[in-house]
Amino acid sequence: MNLIFFVLIAAAFLSAAWRELTEVGTDSQPMQELSQAAITSAGSAVELAIGLVGVMALFLGLMKIAEAGGLLTVLARLLRPMMTRLFPSVPPEHPAMGAMILNFSANILGLGNAATPFGIRAMQELNKLNPHPGTATNAMALFLAINTSSITLLPTGVIALRASLGAAEPAAILPTTLFATLFATITGITSALVLQRFFPPPAAMPREDPQAADGADPAEPDAPGTSAQDSGGPQPMNIDVPAEGYPGWVSALALAGVLAIIPLTILYGQVIAPWIIPGLILGFLLFGVARGVRIYEVFVEGAKEGFQVALRIIPYLVAILVAVGMLRASGALGVFVGLLAPWTTPLGLPPEALPMALLRPLSGSGAYGIMAGIMQDPATGPDTYVGLLVSTLQGSTETTFYVLAVYFGAIQVRRVRHTLAAALSADVVAVIAAVFIVSWLFL
Repeated sequence: MNLIFFVLIAAAFLSAAWRELTEVGTDSQPMQELSQAAITSAGSAVELAIGLVGVMALFLGLMKIAEAGGLLTVLARLLRPMMTRLFPSVPPEHPAMGAMILNFSANILGLGNAATPFGIRAMQELNKLNPHPGTATNAMALFLAINTSSITLLPTGVIALRASLGAAEPAAILPTTLFATLFATITGITSALVLQRFFPPPAAMPREDPQAADGADPAEPDAPGTSAQDSGGPQPMNIDVPAEGYPGWVSALALAGVLAIIPLTILYGQVIAPWIIPGLILGFLLFGVARGVRIYEVFVEGAKEGFQVALRIIPYLVAILVAVGMLRASGALGVFVGLLAPWTTPLGLPPEALPMALLRPLSGSGAYGIMAGIMQDPATGPDTYVGLLVSTLQGSTETTFYVLAVYFGAIQVRRVRHTLAAALSADVVAVIAAVFIVSWLFL
């Protein structure tokens, strides 16, 4: 991240400086625009973090109820066969398993705001198993590769925007988004598993402060002949169920139920979308009541954690959003688009959509603005090839640099190892898959 941060800032400065020195006699003031972009982006980063406070407090409060009632353990054991193969270093009953599953579930349903608190909680739990403080583990890298490429059944935000702009079929991007994210997820998993062999972690160092990892309790010394891995590491709250996983047929039945949802989302996605978040909130509360959880007190306890996490990530948001804002204002992004457009247009990625593909890993708000502008333009609109393509790109790719900055910032991890390479590989494949499927269905 140190190198990436420097390259983005340096590229923006050099581009603006070149324009300042060569565009003599024009009204443009590139260096002044660059300065303004840096200040504006810093303020926007703080506003974004403050806006996340409420969302994180809400969903981490709900997650605390789920944890207290044992839902995370139930979900982890339900998907235990798959998760234990993907994450062999994480004990099957560890709360990180349940948190990761909730994060994947929220992403699948297109609930980006809900997925973030769950993902941060998963990273906090994974960090408790981290023998290399400050360095990403293989489990963290794989989790974020899946997170940034997650299979999406219902891109609710994009569907809502398309409907507001008068699209004839707002949910037409459901099959294209599902196709693109499926291949992106496969790529993300494969890349993370392959690249981890070429990016070995450093030698393990003991933690100086056992409570440094997000308030983790000091670990008790292992009994003779045991280790943290053998004992299951930090234990989840309120485990009152046996440690064995569910029978294979139960997991298979649950997977079949998830697969059965796919055609329903394609047929009724626009109808289902408004019910998801209210249903999610009520479902967590009903589960807590059924399990005898004091839902109000537990919710408040979890909400306090969400408030603290949202404040902790402000410096990391400022860094990445200032770099991206300066890059856009300097004109460097436009130059790059001009160089690539002659090569990408014959492949189905026209110049109008290319900035969206390039900016999406850097800035969600920037990419969203480009998408909205394209679909509002009468020359393109939401139902043209370009409109459908940018809609699919928005739903099938992720703000990778933002996600890495927020998630690693929440646990003070600075050495990301192969995480970025795996996540960007998934982003590239998502763009390729989106171009292919939209071209095949709509050209």
